[in-house]
Amino acid sequence: MKIVKRIILLKVLLSFSLVALAPSRTTLTISVPQPVEPYRKLINAIGNVETKFDTLAFNPDEMAVGFFQIRPIRLNDYNKRTGNNYTIKDLYNYRVSEEIFLFYADEIGPYNFEKIAKNWNGSGPKTLYYWEKVKKLI
Repeated sequence: MKIVKRIILLKVLLSFSLVALAPSRTTLTISVPQPVEPYRKLINAIGNVETKFDTLAFNPDEMAVGFFQIRPIRLNDYNKRTGNNYTIKDLYNYRVSEEIFLFYADEIGPYNFEKIAKNWNGSGPKTLYYWEKVKKLI
């Protein structure tokens, strides 16, 4: 019985020694969470369909400009509704174009990509074909 007590005592002392020798943690790690971007996949798909990601794209037939191919009528509507004064030249700036796209996307909400894409494209039967192209890239 004495041997068992000594073994137990030795194990207890040994475990305390190991704890004392373990390196202390004196650092604090803070990780930055990734932002929630519910429209990112849709934005990438629409950018691919519209311009193959070309922020300097211009369609003279529709006067559509930039990554999202924003037409003057949409720009005017956006400026009127938000109080902004963006010009056609501003649409070559990706951040401005994205701001405008997100304004209209937010009116529908992040959970209906089909409706957002169709509304972005316009109206009528061509939106069905447009949605099919976008959907393949999401």
